[in-house]
Amino acid sequence: MPKLEVDGAVLVYDDEGPRDGAAVPLVFIHGWTADRHRWDHQFAHFAAERRVVRLDLRGHGESTGAGARTVDELAADVVALLDHLGIDRFVPVGHSMGGMIAQTLALAHPERVRRLVLVDSISRMTYSRARGAVLALSTLLPFKLFVAANIQRAFAPGHPKERIRAYIDASAATPREVVMTCYGAMRAFDVLDRVHEIAVPTLMVHGYRDIQLPLSQLLRMANAYPDAVVRIVDAGHELPVEKPAELTALLAEFVAAPTD
Repeated sequence: MPKLEVDGAVLVYDDEGPRDGAAVPLVFIHGWTADRHRWDHQFAHFAAERRVVRLDLRGHGESTGAGARTVDELAADVVALLDHLGIDRFVPVGHSMGGMIAQTLALAHPERVRRLVLVDSISRMTYSRARGAVLALSTLLPFKLFVAANIQRAFAPGHPKERIRAYIDASAATPREVVMTCYGAMRAFDVLDRVHEIAVPTLMVHGYRDIQLPLSQLLRMANAYPDAVVRIVDAGHELPVEKPAELTALLAEFVAAPTD
């Protein structure tokens, strides 16, 4: 598997698909405590027709490195990888924290981002006083219990329990320092007042049953974008693996526009 050393981390990534077509590469960015395999269904589908890239963010999956304290740091890793691969223009597809990274890329490098896809993500972490208190208290739980509680509630009721347990185990294998620093980075993330600058076509796909990042927050974000299409799916927060085929179909429709 290919690797790239970036600022004290070793990033593991996949780079597949034809290089000779006109289609802009898709760059898949996973969320907090996840890894690049969250995108298995989408990656396999699109690799048959265009160049696709995905990575394990620093400290996640098979990548090494300390946790990032800001979303900007994670976005810088993605840029370093794309520069290494010689990819100038691209379409970032980000899930949850990955969507925060994707928005950061669109704001920092508007000339490079052709389109934008946000899956179960938001532009500002907003909590009621009660919800904020619960989250603050949750960080005091034993580490594995903290991770398990967050991953468990990410799935809509009815998702197979054995699959949820596997995701909990994988997330709990992420180093504690990485989990907690990235958690802080997400809580501090706020670009809502700037997203009006993102003029490229944007697809927002959100789970109707997402209680991690509620639908009301997604709609507030969408209203601030100048060119956004919103699609709601009957799923929880983990859309790429809860409803993989449905998400892939929505992505395929969006990126098939003639301008790509």
